[in-house]
Amino acid sequence: EGLLVSIESMDSQSKWTDDKSHRDTQGPERVSSAYRKKPCRLVFLSLRSYRWVFALAFGYAILVFVLSLTNLPMSGLDAPTHSELRIDDSRVTLLIWWRPFGNRDPLPDCAVRYGIQDCTVTTQRSAYPRADAVIIHHRELMRNWNALPRAPRPPRQKWIWMNFESPSHSGSLTGLDGVFNLTMSYRRGSDVFLPYGYLQTRRGDEDIPQVSVRHRRGMVAWIVSNWNEQHERVRFYRNLRRYVRVDVFGRAARDLISDSVVRTVSRYKFYLAFENTLHTDYITEKLWRNALLAGAVPVVLGPSRENYERFLPADAFIHVKDFSGPRALAAYLKHLDRNYSLYQRYLNWMSHYSVHVTSFWEEHYCMACRAVQASRHQHKTVSDIAL
Repeated sequence: EGLLVSIESMDSQSKWTDDKSHRDTQGPERVSSAYRKKPCRLVFLSLRSYRWVFALAFGYAILVFVLSLTNLPMSGLDAPTHSELRIDDSRVTLLIWWRPFGNRDPLPDCAVRYGIQDCTVTTQRSAYPRADAVIIHHRELMRNWNALPRAPRPPRQKWIWMNFESPSHSGSLTGLDGVFNLTMSYRRGSDVFLPYGYLQTRRGDEDIPQVSVRHRRGMVAWIVSNWNEQHERVRFYRNLRRYVRVDVFGRAARDLISDSVVRTVSRYKFYLAFENTLHTDYITEKLWRNALLAGAVPVVLGPSRENYERFLPADAFIHVKDFSGPRALAAYLKHLDRNYSLYQRYLNWMSHYSVHVTSFWEEHYCMACRAVQASRHQHKTVSDIAL
């Protein structure tokens, strides 16, 4: 009776809502009559529903408890099969299909060299069926297209297209679309982006190198191995040397000091970091190792100034396009040579950054391994290979 009285009381309070919702269809007399017949029916229906809901909820709770004890997956939920599960999901086997340019350096231990755990790098093609990824170097691919793996590609295996040459030296990229899953190059936007070098912020406890500018007796140095009279850099050099002395080292010039690039350039104030071709992001060791690591101010010929400034401070280099020509550039270099404080500004970056020169090819293998670990559960196909 108490439950019946309670429902009747609630029903009378909600009558205005019910009456309003039926006002236009049934009329006040009919609605009022129907309304008075509902309470008893609602009471008994609610009691039955309550018992059934309670019984179902109790049964479901028991089922959940039993399944949790047996550690079985709940039906209806997506769970991997035993064949898909791995003891360690980060473990990666990386197969090098071709050694780049025939390089025979020992394969790296990525854990020791770069702190990247669970990476196995191999050149044994017998590992192909179980390899998580295969690195295919572009230069060898262009010469041996028919030597790609012929066996069916294992499920979830990634093929990585690796190329660190400029577009001018990469040949045709036709036929590569839809073949690879990841790209690896010096270009920003690659799946595995690894430039020829980069600046790292110095730690607070790191010693700042002291560059002795006054002991740099030489003015301008240039190391060149690929001499081509058709290259823009050679034409620029021939004009520049008319106004300032440039000491040239390399195959067709004088020998390096102690056979060391860094030791040689460290005796000069400026270094011509001239790229052999001019393309976006193509900024090679000529800048990172030859100039910056040796402590010389780089005079760059390559992509635009804006492109260089994506990688290092604007006052850490001199761009040839900032001047009307070789004569104006030579005059500016001589001006800096006579003004120590002005020259020193181009070395201020050393107080905040250190130079990292990418190690070919071990660093590439380990960075690729890390990328495969990070993208293990992702799958895509590169539809447009481009540099």
